[in-house]
Amino acid sequence: MTELTLQPLSGYSAFPGPVVAVIMDGIGLGPADDSNGVHVAYTPTLDRLFQDKLMFRLKAHGKAVGLPGDGDMGNSEVGHNSLGAGRVFAQGAKLVNEAIAGGTIFTGRTWKEVMARGGQGGTVHFIGMVSDGNVHSHIEQLYALLDRCAAEKVKRVRVHALIDGRDVGEKSALDYIVPLEQRLAAISGSGLDYRIASGGGRMVTTMDRYNANWQVVENGWKAHVLGEGRQFTAASEAVAAYYAEDPAMTDQYMASFVIADGGTPVGTINDGDAVILFNFRGDRAIEISRAFEEDVFTEFERVRRPDVLYAGMMQYDGDALIPKQYLVEPPAIDRTLGEYLCAAGVTSYAISETQKFGHVTYFWNGNKSGYIDKKLETYDEVPSDRITFDLRPWMKAAEITDRVIEAVAGGGYKFIRLNLANGDMVGHTGIEPAVRIAVETVDLCLGRILAAVGKAGGIALVTADHGNADCMWTEKKGKRTPMVAHTLNPVPCIIVDYSGSNAFVASGCADPGLSNVAATVCNLLGYQAPEIYDPSLVRLQP
Repeated sequence: MTELTLQPLSGYSAFPGPVVAVIMDGIGLGPADDSNGVHVAYTPTLDRLFQDKLMFRLKAHGKAVGLPGDGDMGNSEVGHNSLGAGRVFAQGAKLVNEAIAGGTIFTGRTWKEVMARGGQGGTVHFIGMVSDGNVHSHIEQLYALLDRCAAEKVKRVRVHALIDGRDVGEKSALDYIVPLEQRLAAISGSGLDYRIASGGGRMVTTMDRYNANWQVVENGWKAHVLGEGRQFTAASEAVAAYYAEDPAMTDQYMASFVIADGGTPVGTINDGDAVILFNFRGDRAIEISRAFEEDVFTEFERVRRPDVLYAGMMQYDGDALIPKQYLVEPPAIDRTLGEYLCAAGVTSYAISETQKFGHVTYFWNGNKSGYIDKKLETYDEVPSDRITFDLRPWMKAAEITDRVIEAVAGGGYKFIRLNLANGDMVGHTGIEPAVRIAVETVDLCLGRILAAVGKAGGIALVTADHGNADCMWTEKKGKRTPMVAHTLNPVPCIIVDYSGSNAFVASGCADPGLSNVAATVCNLLGYQAPEIYDPSLVRLQP
């Protein structure tokens, strides 16, 4: 294809080793103080790299990755989209905000069909995460949908509230649940009946990803659809009770709950209803969508599958068409780095553990599942542990590193990319000793990978997709509060050239971000970057 042709980089000399991109998930550049898990950890490899002449600070949040504003933290989805796409695309939160502000979300065929179900006596259900984290969802978007339902006189609405505690404060559930209950109560009356029907913490209810633990989805199905679970008279009562019973529990691990009147669940999902999953991010939305849509389904026993109109806020997988109906068009990411490299015949290897496998494949490739060219690519998934990651903060980094070293030594791949998930997944727990171990694990594995790349005569590009471990807590009036969300800090990008074949120097790229990495990889591989890409961080010195 002509549009995917890469031109050779003038003056470039080929070398035997590969170009290896290491994404240290959740490793940002924070202040040099005790709150920074990267700073306080023992990291001899990173300490050395941070002094390298080709060390860059990249923006990984806000407008630099396609989010609405610079107050919006980055995340792994948009981060890997930017790394693989080579330029910035408007992302989920921004697209949904624009569709709501412009009213287009309410004029499409799917919304009209949802309203028709509501007008014919069916209940309209909203499933999603109730917070303003703006990574998977935003409560203001839910409010807009609820207000529109009320304006269109939908009589019965139920919300199935997934508790965050990860992209927001770890015990902030009541900051969202209480106002939501108040808003629903204010809408109700004059023939309208709007309530929360069920819920639970995001890590144990509904929001599994990458087939890591289908029990999470089954827990959600039982609560949302079947009305099975521990009963309370209100969601705020459920949260308060769980807090009292286990003070150490954080919101993301809160057990599922069902709201009931006199022992009868108030909001099971039944034939004739409509269901909207109002999360805009795709990775943790695909499995529950499959449970609603697939005729043949073997992941767990659904007991019953109601005949409903099911829709996502967006289509979460454009290749697999999951879900079939949705409210807002997702970003159309084309001409990704992977497409260009396959067109050029470059062999590649992508690896991570389950928790981040889709990020070096699906998100890296522009929200497209499967191979671009299976003859040239190998995708390798290491199964993640199924326990809270503070208990095994080393996760699967050693296994990933072993396989990467084998791939480097084998000589069969010219481009290798990997994700070490520790800084992010353990960073979300807020457990300081575990975060330090996670960062030190990454540093140790990074040192092994660099040694292998050096032995092979290759080039390493070491970066991250967003910050997390770089802020373990915040302090106000002498009281420390665990910080379990992503940060607004920049991330490192260091290029270490062991090839001895070319003299790469900093290009002087102004205000760089993650989207500048793809062009950089093109140059390191000996190609001019596509004109549509954001500029490379380096240039070849004559």
